[in-house]
Amino acid sequence: MIGQFSEDTVRVFAAELGCALGFLHDFGIIHRDVKMENILLTDNGHLRLADFGLSRRLEQGGRAFTICGTIQYMAPEVLSGGPYNHAADWWSLGILLFSLATGKFPVPPEPDHCSMLRKVRGFPYEMPLSFSPSLSLLLTELLCKNPSRRLRTLDRFKRQTFFHRTTFDFELLQRQPVEVILELRERPDRAAKARRGLTFSLQPLRGFDFDALLSPAAMPETQLDAEVHARTAAPLPGPALRPPRGKGPRREVFV
Repeated sequence: MIGQFSEDTVRVFAAELGCALGFLHDFGIIHRDVKMENILLTDNGHLRLADFGLSRRLEQGGRAFTICGTIQYMAPEVLSGGPYNHAADWWSLGILLFSLATGKFPVPPEPDHCSMLRKVRGFPYEMPLSFSPSLSLLLTELLCKNPSRRLRTLDRFKRQTFFHRTTFDFELLQRQPVEVILELRERPDRAAKARRGLTFSLQPLRGFDFDALLSPAAMPETQLDAEVHARTAAPLPGPALRPPRGKGPRREVFV
């Protein structure tokens, strides 16, 4: 097994991102590009979901059809051209959590959405034996290929056994710093990496397969809307938990 975050750290990140999605969906917004590059970090190592260049208003019960997003994170119903709804964001969250827990994507990317769809439909999404049963169950429910059966609400997300004794209260979640992120900030080479735009890169994590995870060659993005594509951020050279270098203004959602 290559480098990865501990399940305790993944639990904190999952709770914060789940709250962000629940907040957006309650206001009738689908993000459509939940991925590692669209996550910001606070000084204490907590997460903020950012970059709403592909988001749109979609009321509960509504349907969308535009194929957009980052191909490794796109739900099968998005890859197929819809219809899809807010459940697609929960699939993307499942892919992101899997990559944080293992250091790699569950399915290698394909060069186009049709090829990726065939692979996603045929892949069993088996959980590594190193996962705890509760984490395996959470990811299995998030990566359910049938969106009507997928874990797709914050209430159901909170009830997962993986979050036993975990608070979803914003103030309490933010109170305890994420130690692994603070340790990265204190490394002697942090200043040099900051000048190169790699301040929060996960590259210092020993054994983390950053080339396979987020190298430019492994990050094809599929956009059918030319105007939307112009606002889509370019891939980053490493698995940095920081905002992409897009052209438009960036907004944060504080959960």
